[in-house]
Amino acid sequence: MDIDLVLFLVLSSVEVGAAYLVIASRRLVHSVFWLFVTLITIGGIYILLRSEFVGLIQLVVYAGAVPVLFLFGIMLTRRKIMEEPHEAK
Repeated sequence: MDIDLVLFLVLSSVEVGAAYLVIASRRLVHSVFWLFVTLITIGGIYILLRSEFVGLIQLVVYAGAVPVLFLFGIMLTRRKIMEEPHEAK
């Protein structure tokens, strides 16, 4: 078994698990963290497949900017950072 195949299988399994946790997490901040993990592993798969430019763009733009944008949106629309809608009273 080649090392590239092993790395691909590990990265893809982490990606699928993190993508599931994005939609299964009850807290928005946890979903953003799992989205960050998903985007990082996608960038790692691109780099593993010898597409370095697309992988670096994936890491810088998507993994760097999209979760930060989501966190700013969460922080600006919530009164307390970790408060959920059903907990607000």
